[in-house]
Parts: sequence; C-alpha cells; structure tokens
Amino acid sequence: MQHPATNEPHSHVEWLKGRLNETIEQVETDTGLVSDPRALALFEATREVLAGLVRALDRYEQGGEPAARRGSEAVAPAATGAE
Repeated sequence: MQHPATNEPHSHVEWLKGRLNETIEQVETDTGLVSDPRALALFEATREVLAGLVRALDRYEQGGEPAARRGSEAVAPAATGAE
C-alpha cells in the first residue's frame, strides 16, 4: 500500500492501520520462530502496543478519541507541575 499523498486524515489513518497490522502479523510469525523467553516477551509486548495503536486509530475514526474532537480541552497538554 502506497502512502497517501493527501491531507485528508482518513487516508493516513487507514494507511497507518494497514502498516501496523502488517507488523503485528510479522511479530506473530516471528514469535513462532524463536524460543528465547526474553525475545518472546518482547515480541508479545510489541504486539500488544501495536494492537493498542490500531484500537486508538479505530476510536479516532469513530470520533471517540480525544484527539479526534475539536476544542482546546482536547489538545491542551496536561499540567505536570514540572515547570
């Protein structure tokens, strides 16, 4: 899949989801090829993080992700007290 040459976000979200899902599939394949417990744990963590990103992109498309909503409260950084 070629990277979209548009400023329309839906095309980029779909492209990203496709790439992430391809990577998840490769991680799952690689998991069956190694036996090192540390590598397996790393691969599983990688799969979980990537799957979480795919879910976040799905929520964005559905309008449920805070970044998908307009308004300063959705994009204002959280106060950390580290100033």
